[in-house]
Amino acid sequence: MNKHSENFNVDNAAINEFSDDVKLNIFRKMAKSRIFEDYLAKINKDNKIKVKVHMSSGQEAVAAAISEVASDYQIFTQHRTMDTFLSLGGDVKKLVDEMLCLDSGCCGGKIGGAFQIHENGIDMYAHTGLIGENVSVGVGMALGNRKKTLCLFGDGAAEEDYALEAFGFAATHKLPVLFVCTDNELSVLSPKEKRRSWELADVCNGFGIQSVDCSDDPFTIMKLIEKFEDNLPALINVRVCRNYWHAGIGIDSPPAWDRYLILKEKLTALGYENEIANIEKVIANQMEELWKSYL
Repeated sequence: MNKHSENFNVDNAAINEFSDDVKLNIFRKMAKSRIFEDYLAKINKDNKIKVKVHMSSGQEAVAAAISEVASDYQIFTQHRTMDTFLSLGGDVKKLVDEMLCLDSGCCGGKIGGAFQIHENGIDMYAHTGLIGENVSVGVGMALGNRKKTLCLFGDGAAEEDYALEAFGFAATHKLPVLFVCTDNELSVLSPKEKRRSWELADVCNGFGIQSVDCSDDPFTIMKLIEKFEDNLPALINVRVCRNYWHAGIGIDSPPAWDRYLILKEKLTALGYENEIANIEKVIANQMEELWKSYL
């Protein structure tokens, strides 16, 4: 099976193991991230507000899954993190205020843009901009306090010394760290096949870290997180598609798949058509009112 396909190592029956509330909550979190970014992209395109963004659109399922079953972890995020912030309950208005460098932003308006974001009350630590450093910092935190830690990073960051040395260190010291790689097979525009001849799951297995490689079905991811929880460190390499450029709102070509649309179709087939329509309507109204207040 093609490793970069929507069904790679996906447990298609996993959705049946979760309650109606969980199914709809996963969709609600993905919808909030997607619709928020849809509005952000439109406003940027129309030149009404210009902000520096690294869009999460296309990979929201990973953040939604993490927030549902790993909210008790201390989480170290990557640069593409608006979906993680929102899925964990971050204040959407504070996120916009931070993008606009307002004092009321989630970081006091000191950052701007949308990747070095953090908010008191959420055990999520912002990315600094150094590629892969959040992995080593997260491992260091786990060494210091022995709390369950989740490090979220991309396939480009996985090649950095910050990350590679941290994998080995976590394995040697048996630290309670879950590594989650969002693997879109691109580092900016460089395809993975031209950058390296190895897969991350194989490397981590070599370090003695139990590892799995799968596509971004949120219910499969949740099952894996629960499976690994008592036997860390572990790695989940998640195949994803990004809908926009590495930075900004440009689009090169349609993604190979869109998990948001796939889940929407699956939930519709299961009889949740009215529920998902209402979720999207409510969130769209909220986002319209939010952005209207800045224009």
